[in-house]
Amino acid sequence: MVSAAFTHAGAGTPAARWRAHPARAALPPLDLTAHARVVVVAAHPDDESLGAGGLTALAHRTGIAVTLVVATAGEHSHPRSPTTAPAELARRRGEESRAAWRALGPTEDPLLLGLEDGDLAAHQDDLTTRLVREVGDGRRTLLVAPWRHDGHPDHEAAGRAAAAAARRTGADLVEYPVWFWHWGDPDAAPWNDLVALRLEPEDVVRKARAIASHRTQVAPLSPAPGDETLLGPDLLAHFAAEDHLELLVRQPAVDDALDREHAEHEEPWDVDRRWYERRKRDLVLAALPRERFGAALEVGCSTGALAAALAPRCDALVALDSSPAALARAEARLRDLDGVRTVLADVPAGWPQGRFDLVVLSEVLYFLSPRDVEAVADRVAAAVAEDGVVVLCHWRHDVDGWVLDGPGAQRLLLERLTLPVAARYVDRDVEVVVLAAPGTMPDPTA
Repeated sequence: MVSAAFTHAGAGTPAARWRAHPARAALPPLDLTAHARVVVVAAHPDDESLGAGGLTALAHRTGIAVTLVVATAGEHSHPRSPTTAPAELARRRGEESRAAWRALGPTEDPLLLGLEDGDLAAHQDDLTTRLVREVGDGRRTLLVAPWRHDGHPDHEAAGRAAAAAARRTGADLVEYPVWFWHWGDPDAAPWNDLVALRLEPEDVVRKARAIASHRTQVAPLSPAPGDETLLGPDLLAHFAAEDHLELLVRQPAVDDALDREHAEHEEPWDVDRRWYERRKRDLVLAALPRERFGAALEVGCSTGALAAALAPRCDALVALDSSPAALARAEARLRDLDGVRTVLADVPAGWPQGRFDLVVLSEVLYFLSPRDVEAVADRVAAAVAEDGVVVLCHWRHDVDGWVLDGPGAQRLLLERLTLPVAARYVDRDVEVVVLAAPGTMPDPTA
């Protein structure tokens, strides 16, 4: 879906048109009961009150822990104000954010990050990292964020950051439109992706109080030109929840950080030149308990350096990666090698069919959420042959911006796999683990 150019001007689509649309009555419900925690993300102070105020009030009322992360201070909401400087507006909007949050029920102050208002896209990766740190293991967390197609650049950047954080943490994701209700056409709305949260009267009252707390936005700063009200009655009518419903979007979370890294740098980790990388490949190859394998799978092949080294020892090799940019370089590297097939897919969802004598997971597990690591373990268990071998290789230090490090991801995997550890190599920076049935390692006397 293509977002509209963002504008405050005009009355926009009447709220009554949205409420009268027949698809609204048939929306599936959003159920919060599976979640122990809700993390709400706002691009600016007031976004959360408008788009997710009812959800916040309901979650708090029913005993679910709720946290608010506000990316910017909204200091540029009135760029032509003759009376209020950006720093003063930031201070006032921070106070309003805290008051609105308390009006919704939570007593813990919002986390105000102070990123630049109007240029949040430039800080999107930083916001993702901060959200990952806040959510952690997201298996029972609902992440609530501005919609990625809302029409406001900051809202969309916050939505993309939250979607990436949801992928990395395993949190469920729902998104709230704000300006889409103003510029969108109900007949062209993504109704198949919308869900409805039914609110109690108390939740609706709390939401109205929270919205009213944002005085700098719902009332003029002064009578002077440039200090006009930003959120007028036509827009606010969309958030009155007259039918006790709050509508949100449920669309797949996407994290393109690694693909962007590969698109911007021909070889992000310089795997062909750096001795550390070449030595690590040699360690993996030396750890293989057999000279040759039948069918093999490498998950997270990146640009194909390890796959190129594995291919001569395999009858058939599937090299899989989720990054189109990385896989294009892998294909160029591997095209002349017999028996190699490249696959563009995410795991665990895109796990390839077939049974494999060798499965290699090198420098990939910590890029997955805890939930996905467990699912990958189940896929490995189902795909590895009875006498098959699994090789794990990972960096042993922190991975900034993701939940897991290498050792943590490995622990999660090993908790679900029944194959015993047949061999292990560990140094300061890297660990290589071989999982195989007893008797798989080579006989030194043979």
